Amino acid sequence: MNVHVSNEKSGISSVGAARVGIGGPVGSGKTALIEQLIPLFAARDVSLAIVTNDLVTAEDAERIRRSGLIDPERVSAVEAGACPHTVIREDPTLNIAAADDLEARFPDLDLILIESGGDNLASTFSLDLVDWWIFVIDVAGGDDIPRKKGPGVLKSDLLVVNKSDLAPYVGVNLDQMLKDAQSLRGGRPVIITNCKIQQNISDVVDLISREVLLR
Repeated sequence: MNVHVSNEKSGISSVGAARVGIGGPVGSGKTALIEQLIPLFAARDVSLAIVTNDLVTAEDAERIRRSGLIDPERVSAVEAGACPHTVIREDPTLNIAAADDLEARFPDLDLILIESGGDNLASTFSLDLVDWWIFVIDVAGGDDIPRKKGPGVLKSDLLVVNKSDLAPYVGVNLDQMLKDAQSLRGGRPVIITNCKIQQNISDVVDLISREVLLR
């Protein structure tokens, strides 16, 4: 199913694959989230491709290619060579080119997931690059992360609070963390996940399907 993507924020309207960004700090679980999303989108007959970003390696891309979850040819790697947010915000040319190349090679694509290299709470995506974006934090970073009010937490279309299982081990009040995040995001969604047991991953897929693919 090829989709018509209407980006109300940027005013850009295009026919082709939707592009969804996934950002967040190092170790928050961005790649693990993608690995959980792949089979769920496949089950819904969504044609998927992935662009990963790393500093000077293709480690995340290679991990996904080796996973057996997706045709390795559908996974492209961008080496940022600089601060990770540079190539998703200030100058997303490399990522745009990688996504364009995937669309040219796989004309049936419905969705391209663009994973940022691990960055800080100030990371955001240019709307020249993506139609919609997710920011991933994890409870091990502390329950004060939402209260720090970084742009990624405040402005993303979806905030994912990952590794819920670690809360009791790191002294995090998960309920308060969720309340703080919800109170700061002006009604934009927050989903708590645990990628190890697929907790609420289907909710992420439902939201992307409703807000992006079916818009």
